[in-house]
Amino acid sequence: MGWTFLYLMVFLKLPIVALLLLVWWAIRQTGPETGADGNEGEDDGGSRCPRHPRPPLRPLPRRGPHHGLPVPSSPSRMRPVVARARSASH
Repeated sequence: MGWTFLYLMVFLKLPIVALLLLVWWAIRQTGPETGADGNEGEDDGGSRCPRHPRPPLRPLPRRGPHHGLPVPSSPSRMRPVVARARSASH
């Protein structure tokens, strides 16, 4: 039981400690302070062109009585074909 307790309390905590150290190291890293032209901390001033908004979609044509068009007629009725049983002749 002693080795199991040591394994659970120490060795399984090592990945957690390694993760915390990795996160601490990543937070402490500093990026480059100067740009390519030597200006410190200046933005590019928005040199990228902004995307233009898409034009609105055209309204779809409407059918029905609100435009004076007649309502389409209902489809014709179909009667199902009754299957006839085959006679079993051998």
